[in-house]
Amino acid sequence: MIVRIKPGKVAGNIYAPASKSSMQRACAAALLRKGTTVIKNPGISNDDKAALDVIQKLGATFAFEEQGELVIVSQGVNPVNSEMNCGESGLGIRMFTPIAALSEQAITIQGTGSLLTRPMDFFDAIFPQLQVSIQSNAGKLPLHIQGPLIPADIEIDGSLSSQFLTGLLMSYAAAGANGKTIRVHNLKSKPYIDLTLQVLNEFGWGVTHEDYTVFHFNGMLSRRAEGEEGSNHSPYTYTVEGDWSGAAFLLVAGAIAGDIIVEGLDIFSTQADKAILQALSDAGAGLSVLEKQIEVRNLPLKAFHFNATDCPDLFPPLVALAACCSGTTAIEGVNRLAHKESDRGLTLQEEFAKLGIEIILQGDLMLVKGGNIKGGTVHSRHDHRIAMACAIAALRADREVVIEEAQAINKSYPNFFEHLTLLGAKAIID
Repeated sequence: MIVRIKPGKVAGNIYAPASKSSMQRACAAALLRKGTTVIKNPGISNDDKAALDVIQKLGATFAFEEQGELVIVSQGVNPVNSEMNCGESGLGIRMFTPIAALSEQAITIQGTGSLLTRPMDFFDAIFPQLQVSIQSNAGKLPLHIQGPLIPADIEIDGSLSSQFLTGLLMSYAAAGANGKTIRVHNLKSKPYIDLTLQVLNEFGWGVTHEDYTVFHFNGMLSRRAEGEEGSNHSPYTYTVEGDWSGAAFLLVAGAIAGDIIVEGLDIFSTQADKAILQALSDAGAGLSVLEKQIEVRNLPLKAFHFNATDCPDLFPPLVALAACCSGTTAIEGVNRLAHKESDRGLTLQEEFAKLGIEIILQGDLMLVKGGNIKGGTVHSRHDHRIAMACAIAALRADREVVIEEAQAINKSYPNFFEHLTLLGAKAIID
């Protein structure tokens, strides 16, 4: 798919997309919880669809109701297939692999696209300690595992990704790992672990921590995790949050090219990418934050300094914002970008160079020199956030920007270009 975006203003109200971070965790919790779960505001991204396919392979059934709600019925992990495919979802593969290991059935775990090159040797090191046999392709997919996983006191390195820990927390909680502990060194993306703990808590499991270094499992907080009153007859309802990751692009669009209102975001959310509000404020954007809506408008923007170590998915919208600021913006956390859908540090540098914006990489630091954004042709590099960042920057370009392989947005935000158009952007899809 090729998308052509002409420079121009945006204005109006828009509702944030559903959070795939919240949606995928809810799918996992609904699989682990015995009974019926009703999910409101379910996501429709490729990653969300992959999560639904996985829980179906692991024994759950699901159906979308007429009112748009998603109903999931499960009796726990009981695989109906010897293979599952997590698509291109990094969270999916890292979260569902320990969950699949709760079964004694041998399972092959596959993925697609960039997931095939992402390191998974974490499982090679950890699973044998949990009585799970594993064979990998030199630390990469496919993975062949056989449980059942037996919780034990372990220590793990949290520096690569918090997603591995999310999977272990969910599998330990479901396995009733009372008295067992997971010790974590150098944990990154702590807000994402807050989201995991929040979902576990809402579904009925008690998991606590000591300053994110030691995690304890306290059994079920209520009968909710086994179905209300121990039966399947009283469904539990969970509402998926609005997505701060996707909404960050909309908010930046308002800051650089308009006056928009974004609804459907929880300002008390544990999502890491809520930090976009701080960056917008530091850059001097017009910002009005209310409980049910956020208004952002274009004002003269200045360079800012931002640490994105705990929210690396914000790099692409932050670069689009920084490109429109006077001066040089510094963003910390580049080391978190190598194992995304693309090597995002280099990809942002190369694609934004095509638009006339210079980006310098210095170790863990990215320097973005604000300036005049030029028109031209860029490539998504099959990375959803690169496609969206280029689209937002195009609003301030001196002429049309053409984005090749723009269908990459389907991974997280299929309605992105539709939403931009609703706000008045001139986007032509070929």
